[in-house]
Amino acid sequence: MIKGFKDFISRGNAVDLAVGVIIGAAFKNIVDALVDGIINPLIAAVIGKPDFSDAFILTLNGTNVKFGILITAVINFLLMAFAIYLCIVVPMNKLAALRTAKEKAEKDAAPKISDEVQLLTEIRDALKSSGSTAV
Repeated sequence: MIKGFKDFISRGNAVDLAVGVIIGAAFKNIVDALVDGIINPLIAAVIGKPDFSDAFILTLNGTNVKFGILITAVINFLLMAFAIYLCIVVPMNKLAALRTAKEKAEKDAAPKISDEVQLLTEIRDALKSSGSTAV
């Protein structure tokens, strides 16, 4: 049992997952600051308040059903997703496109072998493999 646990821990997946969770938790503070410090105040400036917690309240048999809390949660989720998209996905896509363009440029810059040289190489290899000696 101990050996199996040691094998599990020493595999890259568990370590990568742990690092991802830690980095994700640290990055959450950045996204929260962006949403709470910039985006929500902009919404409050336009709409009048940053959330809908006290809006859309339905009273049934003396109980308050607050649809505004759900609307606020959905809007906050969309704002977080948008912030993550702008801060992580867009820059990573740009970096990947630059890397792909660089690799393509390096591949295109590689010397091309002409058809004649390729044919002569094939003939040479065929002669080597057949065991004949050419003068």
